[in-house]
Amino acid sequence: MAAKRRTSIRDKDLKGLKYFKVLVPLLERLHDDATTRDRAGNRQLFYDQYACLLLLFFFNPIVKSLRGIQQASTLDKVQRLLGCNRVSRGSLSEASRVFDPELLHALIGDLAAQALPLVHGKEAEALRGLTAVDGSLLPALPKMAWALWLDPQHRAAKMHVHFDVLKGVPVETTVTAGNDSETVQLRATLQAQRLYVIDRGYADYQLFQDIIDAKSAFIGRIRDNAVGGIVEEHPLTAEAWAAGVRSDRRVWLGGPQSGRAFQQSVRVLEVDTGKTDAHGRAEILLLATSRLDLAAELVALGYRYRWAVELFFRWLKCILGCRHLLANSHDGVTIQVYLAIMASLLISLWVGRKPTVRTLEMLQFYFSGWATEEELQAHLDHLQPLPR
Repeated sequence: MAAKRRTSIRDKDLKGLKYFKVLVPLLERLHDDATTRDRAGNRQLFYDQYACLLLLFFFNPIVKSLRGIQQASTLDKVQRLLGCNRVSRGSLSEASRVFDPELLHALIGDLAAQALPLVHGKEAEALRGLTAVDGSLLPALPKMAWALWLDPQHRAAKMHVHFDVLKGVPVETTVTAGNDSETVQLRATLQAQRLYVIDRGYADYQLFQDIIDAKSAFIGRIRDNAVGGIVEEHPLTAEAWAAGVRSDRRVWLGGPQSGRAFQQSVRVLEVDTGKTDAHGRAEILLLATSRLDLAAELVALGYRYRWAVELFFRWLKCILGCRHLLANSHDGVTIQVYLAIMASLLISLWVGRKPTVRTLEMLQFYFSGWATEEELQAHLDHLQPLPR
């Protein structure tokens, strides 16, 4: 079967590049990275230009690969915007290895800080700082030796994401090999004033204590065989019972074999999910939280919001296209993930809400020249207002 012929990218296929002018000042601080090693002074592709070229991959459906990015660099419109000449694939490959991804990491924090809460009210105030944390795999090629996972033929990178649920944006991201520890990554990236919501894979008492020591709090699922001494039984309200809470106790978690003991008691709740297991028994979750003041029904609600980060992974990989890796090196993959996070943040800031498939499609129609600026604005104006 003959290979599918590649479609050439033309100047008229790239519209809406004025939005990239907004990025130029933001990315300017990247420009001088890796220039000290260029003693001959012949570098032609700089970090800020490379970052803008990769962002074209996320915003324009015509640019589908590294070859497409290289072809876009030959267009006069792109060259005038970025101030660069035609870029070779060799230069793009080299750029993924020499530029420092941590400079982009700082930009993610700057963009995330501009996001405003999308949800308001008493519940949102009580759950302020709610941050869902999890990791997700990005399949890698066998030749990517650093991306250790199952075996030499099955490799993967893993992105570890902190997702601010009430703002609808990612606020922290790291990239490691597929088999690296998620608890270690969370411990290394803890922030103050967060309410971390985490699944059973993070059920580490030392990690729980580290979260408290970092001036944050947690809601986390713990194992069904967790050991603890009951300090106090809390009565359940009608609201708590309706939310599936079946018990609410203050306990000292940990036994002789659990390692370092907690420095304070925590609450442990039994929550009925309304589902049954393979044996027909009710599925009961055991949730621990350091928030002694939080209503039991809000603890259950906060844990349900953990799925927000899973939905974000689906958006990032399946909709935005981040599962198609453009580089083989660890730094190259990290740069791509960070730029995908930035693309998502930019959409959220542009439209004032979490990005959706329809909004991304409309932006891509605009960047492809299929929709006018007026039609894009009309789409944004017709988005349903967020509940307050």
